[in-house]
Amino acid sequence: MNGIIWKSISVLYNRDCPVPNNWSQRCQSRTMDPNPLLLKYALVMQTLYRMFAFVSLTFMGSMTGVIAEQAEEREALFRDQRLIEREVQTHWARFVDDPLVKVAMGVRRSGKTVFTHLLLRGEEYASVNFDDERLAYMDSEDLNEVLEALYEVHGDFRNLVLDEVQNVQGWELFVNRLQRAGKRVFVTGSNANLLSRELATHLTGRYVQMEVHPFSFREFLRWNDVELAVETTRDRASAKRMLEDYMSTGGFPEVLRNPDLAGTYLHDLYSSILAKDIVARRRVRYVRTFREMALDLVSHYSQTMTYNKLGKVHGLKSSHTAKDYTGHLVEAYLVHLLDKYSPKPKEVLASKKKVYVADTGLVKALALTSSEDRGRMMENMVFLELARRRAIDPAMELYYWRDYQEREVDFVVKRGPKVESLVQVTYASEMDEIDRREVRGLIKGRELMRNGKLQVITWDVDAVEDVQGSTVTFIPLWKWLLSDGYH
Repeated sequence: MNGIIWKSISVLYNRDCPVPNNWSQRCQSRTMDPNPLLLKYALVMQTLYRMFAFVSLTFMGSMTGVIAEQAEEREALFRDQRLIEREVQTHWARFVDDPLVKVAMGVRRSGKTVFTHLLLRGEEYASVNFDDERLAYMDSEDLNEVLEALYEVHGDFRNLVLDEVQNVQGWELFVNRLQRAGKRVFVTGSNANLLSRELATHLTGRYVQMEVHPFSFREFLRWNDVELAVETTRDRASAKRMLEDYMSTGGFPEVLRNPDLAGTYLHDLYSSILAKDIVARRRVRYVRTFREMALDLVSHYSQTMTYNKLGKVHGLKSSHTAKDYTGHLVEAYLVHLLDKYSPKPKEVLASKKKVYVADTGLVKALALTSSEDRGRMMENMVFLELARRRAIDPAMELYYWRDYQEREVDFVVKRGPKVESLVQVTYASEMDEIDRREVRGLIKGRELMRNGKLQVITWDVDAVEDVQGSTVTFIPLWKWLLSDGYH
């Protein structure tokens, strides 16, 4: 039915467009001139179809069937697949009994659902996954029917998991009501802005945000049943070998299960993030330009960019559009942006942004460059590990620093008013391979910030040196990733 309706609209537009999830979304073309009457028609037909679809679910008893099938899938997941607890599991477990709404956020397929279910292991709970095409046309008015079906399948329950709930318009009011009724609600989602904005509006001060990333290096080793004492030459060699594998494949759980399918899976995942989490929800107008810009940003990982230059490269009339498009990628957790350190807030906001990608496996699969830059890959890995640590430490802030002479510090770790450490990342296996500019940048940065431990993360240099009266620690990346602190 929806295909027929949309095809009719496409013919009237004289455009051949695929059927979108949201009929009110226009064909993504710069040359398309939208007709307001046709858009109103599309909205009306979308509403009628949504009503028809959900009424069909209700009267045919399909809603209970969907919930029951999802419950069986969940049981099969725990029964048939190997699962490991995430490192942050212990940190967030203390919030399970808290009345606050627990919100797991992160890039699509990073393991948010399993993470949330593992938090509730041993507890009785109900769950519903809204990233299900059978529930695609729901809105807040339909959620009572879902609740009724949950009671039918699970009986009474205190804990409720709502997976990818941002797909349902008005979900936050439903969650608010459940929390007031004494339910312990767990929410997962793949869009930071939609979740944060709606939570801030209706649940201010009554939720806790849990950030979930793809597997860390330590989790990657646990998945592969590798235990390293790193005291022997054999263990150190094994650690570097495993680090090579981790850098290449990344940490998405499905890739670890099926490493031979990594390239295909990561390409499909990337396309799904762009289509489902951004283009459809944000109604991106220039889809081709947006896709080209997204791939450009992924390929320029660990490098700085400006919205003005990015917009010009891709033929956008305004840097604001480039900023909006980049913001969509950040909201979907596909890329991360790092501000330049400055004691002046206005300079921080106006600074060039440094770009990092959610997973090095994605970089390997998607980046346009013909050869891999090992130093940049290492830097991306260090950022992701620092981001994991920042996710459980609200006082931690992260920046880069660069002066007018192009002296640079890759990472400035700050806690409150105090700069805690300055970190450089370089691909070096011997001390004489380390560019002296890396060390000079640390020394200059510390002079200006008047604080901070100095650290150079290398490929295989492990040493401590005194440089111009300052102690500089050189540490291999594998060793740093296995540590619990910042040395």
